[in-house]
Amino acid sequence: MQSSMFNLRVTLDERGEIFLMNTLTDAQLVVSSDVAALLDRSSDAMVGNDEDELEALALLHENGFLVESRDADRRALDQYLSEVKSDATELNVTILTTLQCNFACDYCFQGDHADYNQRADRMSLETASRVGDWIERELDRVRPEKLVLTFFGGEPLLNLPVMYAIAERLWKATRERGVAHYVNIITNGLLLTPDVVDRMSPLGLNGVKITLDGDRNTHDRMRPLRGGQGTFDRIIDNIRKVAGRCRIAVGGNFDESSVDSFPALLDFLHEQDFADKLSKVFFKPIVRTEPVSAKGIIPLTPIAAKDSFNGTCMTSVGSGAGRACDSCNVLDDKLSMVREHTKRLGFPTHDGVHNGPCHVHKQHAHTIGPDGSLYACPGFTGQLALSTGHIDDRKDSWRETALERFNRLHPWKECGDCAFIPVCAGGCVAASYSQLGDMNLPTCHKPSFESALVSLAHEIARNEATPQVA
Repeated sequence: MQSSMFNLRVTLDERGEIFLMNTLTDAQLVVSSDVAALLDRSSDAMVGNDEDELEALALLHENGFLVESRDADRRALDQYLSEVKSDATELNVTILTTLQCNFACDYCFQGDHADYNQRADRMSLETASRVGDWIERELDRVRPEKLVLTFFGGEPLLNLPVMYAIAERLWKATRERGVAHYVNIITNGLLLTPDVVDRMSPLGLNGVKITLDGDRNTHDRMRPLRGGQGTFDRIIDNIRKVAGRCRIAVGGNFDESSVDSFPALLDFLHEQDFADKLSKVFFKPIVRTEPVSAKGIIPLTPIAAKDSFNGTCMTSVGSGAGRACDSCNVLDDKLSMVREHTKRLGFPTHDGVHNGPCHVHKQHAHTIGPDGSLYACPGFTGQLALSTGHIDDRKDSWRETALERFNRLHPWKECGDCAFIPVCAGGCVAASYSQLGDMNLPTCHKPSFESALVSLAHEIARNEATPQVA
């Protein structure tokens, strides 16, 4: 027997209590230093000397902290990732109703201030009908327990007729099949009204995510209208009008120039009359594709010059700044600061540890572009060479080649014995492709995971009166 490669530990206090977590089994324990020491013994000495030690060893083995061998650990990882990939309990479909956007975010392709909106794709009602056909075929083929539908863009509320048509069609389809139906909307919030929420609520609306990129002045600089006007006050007013009608999550994106404004944003949100109605508040670094600056900070440059992401709203794409995690420590540290401030104010937020492999690694998670092309994740929408299929089930050799590339993804194999592989799987594949030119090279944010682990450990220790296994 030996300690699992997926074990993590945090010393909680001067008395030596230790938080243990195994990222593969998600087991979590608060133990004494004596119990933790059992994990540090060599395989030859992995034998208990008394009844208490034997009981502790049995508990550690039962929850995956002790394993037969490193090979057994790796086989368990392979099995876990295979099960994630093939899981058919959920059919998850993200639909980009349009690549058009009314904002000019300077970190997004759509922020080029040119004629992008005149030529950007916009889904027609005829294509929307064929999207419905394809999803119904998938429901009958996969037979999932639930359908999770996310409307995205661009700005999805710029094409309300398509969103309404698809949502209504699939509400009926899931009712006929006895499938649970959840609808999410990711929006910049400018066009969100009570009428939109009331129209979508009977059709399975689960929640709306709205993006705020800092306090009023910072957000208005980062996310102005195409005419340069600010958007913060109008979005806040819209949140106030719909809060209580549905679940509202607030997300946001920061870089080195904006991150220090997020505590002020959080304080502002905490003072609002809708504060207790926010279902989640979580912020993350902005994806960049340019080389890291000499200061070790990711520079602020639009990605349009490299024609990457091709119009997909950047709020959907995970963070990443290159293969070496040392290059992005500054933003990782800031992420921890923002997360802790969010918790102090009592907002529900992501713990920063339980990410899990994203949809790009799941066989039954799809993104549909405005023209009906299928993609493995929203970050690749518009790059036809990376389309994995089409709603018309047409057979194109280049799409089949792209599908095979995504089926063979394995960026975590470059991560050695990193304990965070089960919750990271090598990082954001879209960022790897854009920044490193290879989807199978990891984008590492290990310092951020480590900081989040410490916070999680102390939170669990405060909340649990007795040691428990999660």
